[in-house]
Amino acid sequence: MKILGITGGVGSGKSRVLYDINKICKAYIIETDKLAHELMEPGQIIYNKIVDTFGKDILCEDEPYYINRAKLGEIVFNDKNKLMQLNNITHPGVKDYIKSMINSIKAKGSYDLFVIEAALLIQDGYKEICDEIWYVYVSDEERIKRLMESRNYTREKCISIINSQESVEYYKNNTDNIIYNDGSYEETFNIITELLNKFISNDIIK
Repeated sequence: MKILGITGGVGSGKSRVLYDINKICKAYIIETDKLAHELMEPGQIIYNKIVDTFGKDILCEDEPYYINRAKLGEIVFNDKNKLMQLNNITHPGVKDYIKSMINSIKAKGSYDLFVIEAALLIQDGYKEICDEIWYVYVSDEERIKRLMESRNYTREKCISIINSQESVEYYKNNTDNIIYNDGSYEETFNIITELLNKFISNDIIK
């Protein structure tokens, strides 16, 4: 089983790329943001560490024991030290969980490809796990357009978010392949198919 990392800036269309990969071959796909939310539920290791660190004031009033992510967000995004504290809990916790999942799925032999998607894939050290990392590229103007349409962000907010992320050069210098996602659905699909054919055996492509 091959391990593939997918990364890229906000608005680049990583979710669409994951959808295409799943259509082309038998893949087990992990989106780290979604996994982090699951691991923040009561009883999970990340949940316990977050509550111990930030206190019970971050819990929901109408859903006892569940973390109110909006409250937690207000706390950490107004304080860099608290944001660092949260990241130091969630990122290693998610990574350890993914490592255990890879071992479990490898042992079962039920998937040909394990895909990890994360905006901070490189920064969080997933190179040590992945056989390859692919960068989903879209021009800044196209990203702004998509974010304004899909999330109702202002142009100023889009620019601020994009400027807070790593540069295109950073991604290109730290990844193995680039998926150019500015074009049509068919163009992107063909790029992904070609890359997968090179990355894994042709006989497991659907």
